[in-house]
Amino acid sequence: MKPPIRGRTEPQGGFLRRLDALFRAAFPTLVTILLLVLAVVPMGGPGLLMAVALPSIFFWTIFRPAAMPAPAVFGLGLLHDLLALAPLGVGILVLLVAHGVALRLRDFLVRQSFLVVWMMFCAFAAGSALLSWLLTALLSLQLPPVVPGLHQAAVCAGVYPLLSWLLTRAHRAMQVAEA
Repeated sequence: MKPPIRGRTEPQGGFLRRLDALFRAAFPTLVTILLLVLAVVPMGGPGLLMAVALPSIFFWTIFRPAAMPAPAVFGLGLLHDLLALAPLGVGILVLLVAHGVALRLRDFLVRQSFLVVWMMFCAFAAGSALLSWLLTALLSLQLPPVVPGLHQAAVCAGVYPLLSWLLTRAHRAMQVAEA
């Protein structure tokens, strides 16, 4: 007589299991795409695009880096540029640089409190706004106004706590499903 099985039984292998694993791997990218599309719809312009793209990419790079690879960030940056009607390549480069720096700091940030991570993100937002401003100035051969860049950094920093809270819930649900 076999002893009763305790805990969760191993699910059957097959199509549904592979589909579940694929969806969990693609979830961060899909959520970021959805946020980008939703950010451009209500305002009719690019106002909130970087404010949802940068926090989402930063969060997923820190807490689930395998699900936010550089090619996905490149695609998200391209989508950002197309939706924002920005010079092609600015959003791509800004998001790829932020992704790369976040990956380098991941081991430190993953162990920190929310407040430390948020302060680091505020620095990321300011640096991203500065890089975006510099690249736009370089491509247009004139100095763009500074205020929109400061506004972008402030909105990014302000949106991060709410977005982080929502993404943390999704991340924990994914961890429970994987356990």
